[in-house]
Amino acid sequence: MKLYFSPGACSLSPHIALHEAGITAQYEQVSTKTKEMASGGDFRSINPKGAVPALELDDGEILTEGAAIVQYIADRKPDTHLAPPAGSMARYRLQEWLNYVASEVHKTFAPMFNPKATDETRQNQRDLLRPKFDFLSKALDGKAYLMGDQFTVADGYLFTILNWTVPTGIDLGQWPTLKDYYQRVASRPAVQAAMKEEGLIK
Repeated sequence: MKLYFSPGACSLSPHIALHEAGITAQYEQVSTKTKEMASGGDFRSINPKGAVPALELDDGEILTEGAAIVQYIADRKPDTHLAPPAGSMARYRLQEWLNYVASEVHKTFAPMFNPKATDETRQNQRDLLRPKFDFLSKALDGKAYLMGDQFTVADGYLFTILNWTVPTGIDLGQWPTLKDYYQRVASRPAVQAAMKEEGLIK
């Protein structure tokens, strides 16, 4: 397998999942601005959407969209319990979390990374995130992870997005439960390994 990624982007989520699953993969860095791959060539020839992540499977097939990719990775190594069994109610709960993170949290952050965004726009997005962080804090109260005591790919995804609070000027300390959760996930060896490989930490 080969993961196409950009350091610190949402592709960090499947990067974490690969480490958590113990799957050896190749990694190809992509510029989110120019769409050029580190080895040369236009990334849009791999993923016409032009967005990371993209996962190239061993048979050459390309899988896109982070929530789909991390479930694929989890299903390759079911003994790691990164995702509940397909068809179970717990699996639908996982998908519920993945969709919430993607549509409500990830997409609310996105406008702040637009270089043309005004200060007013960025502040508006921060304000929109407040009730979502309130909800997440309440959901995580008394739990180690989103699904309870078991780390899943949804946690890798949420951690990745919460990592964006630093460059966007959001103080997670306003949500102690969420900050504790973020630090708990950050301390996992697989998370540390993925972040080091992307140059996000030393």
